[in-house]
Amino acid sequence: MKKIYSISVAALLLVVFATGIVTAQTRKAGINAAAFLKVGVGARQVGMGSAVTSMNGDVTNIFWNPAGSALNNESAQAAFTYNSWIGGLTQNAVAASYKMEGIGTIGLGVMTFGISGIPADRDIYPGNAALQALQIDQATADTYDYMDMLVQLTYSTYVMDRLTLGASFKFINEKIDDQNATAFGFDLGSVYNIGIYDWNIGARISNLGSDIKFYDYASPIPLTFSIGTSLAPIHIGDNKVILAVDAVKPQDGQQYYYTGLEYNYNNMIFLRGGWKLNYSYLGLAGDGVDEGTSLRQGVRTSLEKGSLGAGVRVPVSDYMVALDYAYTAFSSFDGVHRITVHFSMK
Repeated sequence: MKKIYSISVAALLLVVFATGIVTAQTRKAGINAAAFLKVGVGARQVGMGSAVTSMNGDVTNIFWNPAGSALNNESAQAAFTYNSWIGGLTQNAVAASYKMEGIGTIGLGVMTFGISGIPADRDIYPGNAALQALQIDQATADTYDYMDMLVQLTYSTYVMDRLTLGASFKFINEKIDDQNATAFGFDLGSVYNIGIYDWNIGARISNLGSDIKFYDYASPIPLTFSIGTSLAPIHIGDNKVILAVDAVKPQDGQQYYYTGLEYNYNNMIFLRGGWKLNYSYLGLAGDGVDEGTSLRQGVRTSLEKGSLGAGVRVPVSDYMVALDYAYTAFSSFDGVHRITVHFSMK
């Protein structure tokens, strides 16, 4: 009982501490570095509108809430996600986890995000050695690459039958042309199962860490705090409907509410949908507009619309193979496609 009380107090302090940090350090939109950390990983997660703070048992959750990656009835998982992002950018992510009896679940995640072969338009001063010495851009190639990378180590465990806690340590690198910068970050999270209707509640704080510094300018990584809940109000045999809602507060933005739905047919076929209130919008009206100030009217903060997704799971002996797909619509860009291949072992 004393252990449970201590854990509850620690979780409460985490929530209060995280809320205070995000509220006190709110900054203007666009000031964060490592914005690629905001791009969702996983076709299932994005297909449900990114409302996944309270989801559990999935290795891809290490990129969201580390507590949601704790394994219970499985010994290992691995997943690969490919994302054809806007503007020719691509995102690749791989995650693997292994349950060590009596210790917990250890996970490793790697994510890259970028584009290659960008034409370089350089300012050069031929024949003037003095000006060349003062020039910041010393690269000479006709093209350059932009590449972000995340490497993270995650630990999660069941501290009680219904409570999981998790933490991640992150190494973050941003590289453009011949310049690069690094930062370190931490994620902390928890997921608790109420005990009825597959009802979970969760909380996470993401990207608590150092700034990224290019030249003499340092920018914070995108600190975010989220609480969420999910439940299955309809559950008949192996068929069920999951509803999920997250309240998300980024350091550099307003309060968002992510909503998601998943229909599970016979634990083999899945249909999903998601919508972000205060973020997504439909047509020329609706959400995606901030509150404005006394000096200006509200402005549109997002071009993203909703997400749709589907998936299939195929059991093979002691293994499970899953393929998930998600589509996110945008108003001024082509839609975004994500594919995740997932393996699990009992």
